[in-house]
Amino acid sequence: MPTAPTLTEQRDELVRLLQDPNYDGDVAELLQRADQITAQIEQANQRDARLRALKAAQLPAGDPDPDTRVQPGMQPDDRGNPDPVSAAEAFVRSKALEAFRANGKQGKFAVEYRAAPAGTVTTGTQPQQNTRVPGVIPQTPDLPLLVANLLDRQTSDGTTLEYMRDTSGPQSTWNKAAVVAEGGDKPKSGPFSFDLITTTLKTVAHWVPITRQAADDNAQLMGYINGRLTYGLEYKLDREILTGNGSTEMQGILTTPGIGTYQPGSGSTDPKLITVRKAKTQGELALYPPTAVVMNPMDWQDIELDEDANGQFRVIANVTDPGAPMRLWGLVVVTTVAMTAGTALLGGFRTGATLWERQGITILMTDSHADYFTANTLVILAERRANVAVHTPAAFVKITFAAAP
Repeated sequence: MPTAPTLTEQRDELVRLLQDPNYDGDVAELLQRADQITAQIEQANQRDARLRALKAAQLPAGDPDPDTRVQPGMQPDDRGNPDPVSAAEAFVRSKALEAFRANGKQGKFAVEYRAAPAGTVTTGTQPQQNTRVPGVIPQTPDLPLLVANLLDRQTSDGTTLEYMRDTSGPQSTWNKAAVVAEGGDKPKSGPFSFDLITTTLKTVAHWVPITRQAADDNAQLMGYINGRLTYGLEYKLDREILTGNGSTEMQGILTTPGIGTYQPGSGSTDPKLITVRKAKTQGELALYPPTAVVMNPMDWQDIELDEDANGQFRVIANVTDPGAPMRLWGLVVVTTVAMTAGTALLGGFRTGATLWERQGITILMTDSHADYFTANTLVILAERRANVAVHTPAAFVKITFAAAP
């Protein structure tokens, strides 16, 4: 019994007939058959592609139970990526925590989460090199949530930090550029002065106790890490950036010699809103355009609630959207209790300072502390190492508001 021709045989026959210049049959019918065969071949190809994709698809080895996929810390980020997006998620997803639990929660382990770019890995057989900052950091815009995010952030490879601090003062004092007549002497700019600052990265750390039962619960672990440990480190980092003493602590901007100052004159009744504007002008005259101002929440409250003689607010605030960016005179406003009430810090933050970090936030857990082993209690410790290089003090202005009448 003869078999029906295959799609390939039918296609080849149609190709032969269409290419034959002497074909005297019904060409319209031939073209119709060609369209039908083409559609059937495309359908067969799509079916074959779907079949191959289905056969290639397979579950990952050790496919977890559906319940574990929705545990806290296991969800993908807002772009669908499985990578951790916080220190707490990195911790609960780590193989080290999995092994610690499997071992009966005995011993000690650490997990590092780095938000900044990773540094170069060094071995114990080679001396660590000091991190020396090359050149001047350019200014770029930023929308911060913390004081630390106002600064340029870089990664250090060692524990010692060396950088050049420009002590020349405002650019208006040393820039002697001028138009010169033909044959005339050219002016010399200066004087310039730089100090080589050598310091060390400082460790900020704290710990909290938790029960062994809490160590088995991802939600509780993330609550401790994000709500207590990470927040505490970020709060302390902001305070250090502002007021660190520069010796036993990080270098604070407010404690750096050479920053500008602005305070209303004796007897001035300038409200805080006006004071910030005049301080901005001082920063602009120093030729370091300010980008942000950091102040205490009480001072920002006074500015937002400031009224004119008609009882109208001078600052229009978006009270219906508390997440809207806070701005004043074109400056990003960051409020923090780390700034003392009655003062503020204005400046070109990325122009004037860089936050250098040796490591990201490292989370450690252990049962080896005091009598915690017998008390069924564990310790979670969080730490980071960093310091601030205030390389251009003239880019900052410390504001002291006038006392309330």
